[in-house]
Amino acid sequence: MQTFLNDKKMNVKPQTLKNYESLVNNHILPVLGSIDLAKMTPRDIQNLYNSVHESGRLSDENIQKCHTIINESMKKALTWDMINKNPAALIDRPKARKKEMQVWSLEEAKQFLDATVRDRLHIVFLLALTTGMRQGEILGLRWKDVDFQNRIVSITQILNHDGKGFDVGAKTLSGQRPIRVDKETMDALAKHQKKSREERMKYADVYQDHGLVISTRFGGPVSPRNVNRTFERIVIGINERLEERRKAGEVVEDDLKKIRFHDLRHTHVTMLIKNRETPQAIAERLGWSDTRMIDNYAHIRPDIQEDVADSFGKAFYGSN
Repeated sequence: MQTFLNDKKMNVKPQTLKNYESLVNNHILPVLGSIDLAKMTPRDIQNLYNSVHESGRLSDENIQKCHTIINESMKKALTWDMINKNPAALIDRPKARKKEMQVWSLEEAKQFLDATVRDRLHIVFLLALTTGMRQGEILGLRWKDVDFQNRIVSITQILNHDGKGFDVGAKTLSGQRPIRVDKETMDALAKHQKKSREERMKYADVYQDHGLVISTRFGGPVSPRNVNRTFERIVIGINERLEERRKAGEVVEDDLKKIRFHDLRHTHVTMLIKNRETPQAIAERLGWSDTRMIDNYAHIRPDIQEDVADSFGKAFYGSN
């Protein structure tokens, strides 16, 4: 398994390799590592999947990754004549149960953005909601990737999950793409650029210019962990203020739904669907390799089906 991981270094990104190593060392080897390679059975491997599933130690997606690692490594062992058959090939790939996707309405998105106007990460949240960019794509964006004249940002590098390095390109080949940006968001980017230049001059003695659109006061990349913490803090703050107003006797809206940062991307997709954008246009904007990804959003916005029903009714029964 260690040999298999070493060989993987040339074919996968550092963060992917790190995830593989974690699954191997913390979950696969503690259960299967003591079994002689030639004596391993499908039952042994299936028992591992059953165990981590029942205990809840791993998500369905990570159990699938364990299967991928075990199956690929066993294929290599078979190719190298270390075993006579691949026991993992006789096991069905574990299925991932679909999780309920959380998104904000347009009103909730604007409520959140209004609360972040004075926060230095406001532009991060704005880009996530108005472009559907992934967090790593936003944090890896450089000024040279921003075309103000044509209102286009290009995804050419992403910040790693640990916030310490950049990967050239995108998460997938289709993810390396240009994204057209609306005028209001582009104006916000221009204002942000002006502030960034002022900050660079203020801290000129210690500023390290990486050309990043989103950076710390000293020019370095912003940690994804800090972005997530700020996101959660702002949502909590909004709801605390709403509760204070309720206690004071005011009639206020419901609490802002608690979602993850990545759900801002999902929110953007639902807004595109609501605007009747084509699956192909949405796939290109989001950097999907397959338009079938849009099937994951079919159940999110029942009001879309309501609009379809109303339109059909008008056409079928007539305006009267």
